[in-house]
Amino acid sequence: MSVYPTSVLSQFKENERGSFMNTEEINPHLTAKIVVNYMRHHRLAPDQLGDLITSVHRAIGQLGQPPELEEVLTPAVSVRRSVHRDYVICLDCGHRGKTLARHIATRHGLSRDEYRQRWGLRSNHPLTAPAYSEHRSSMAKARGFGHKLAVPVAPTQKPAVSPAPVDTARNPRARRPNRPRPASKSNLEAAAAVTSASRGRSRARVATSSG
Repeated sequence: MSVYPTSVLSQFKENERGSFMNTEEINPHLTAKIVVNYMRHHRLAPDQLGDLITSVHRAIGQLGQPPELEEVLTPAVSVRRSVHRDYVICLDCGHRGKTLARHIATRHGLSRDEYRQRWGLRSNHPLTAPAYSEHRSSMAKARGFGHKLAVPVAPTQKPAVSPAPVDTARNPRARRPNRPRPASKSNLEAAAAVTSASRGRSRARVATSSG
């Protein structure tokens, strides 16, 4: 009679059938023992048991095998020589062009960020030839792109300022209209003297003319 839970062994057999690994030399009881000891100290959901058994089974099968070497990428040219004034070079295949955005998408299935990350490039590494970028920028400026049209602004009209109302209750003088001041006694006497003098001169002129 097996000392391991039936669920662990049955799950292990199902994973063994669907695995493409050579499981003839792997002892299923060893895998079950490791899984049971792991479950004693950890809590797992029922749907996580299959993944745990598969991971343990794969780890046992890889024991004694040399580790897989990571793919070493060799660029077609050095990063420094990949950017020229009139063209740029693809590091994957050596393709030359004014821009690489469409090439790396259609030929290598990479976006700009993925391409830069693949080769350890900076985020601002140019994928377009500098001369081509300058040409496109000058063409855009010549056509008026990137400049906002000036919108005519109507002049603002200042509202007419009406005279402030005068508070007649506080300023009684404001209610009185401007009246001519009466002539003083001295002014009347001076006016009478001037009138009599002018009359005397008129009479003397008349007497002289008649004689």
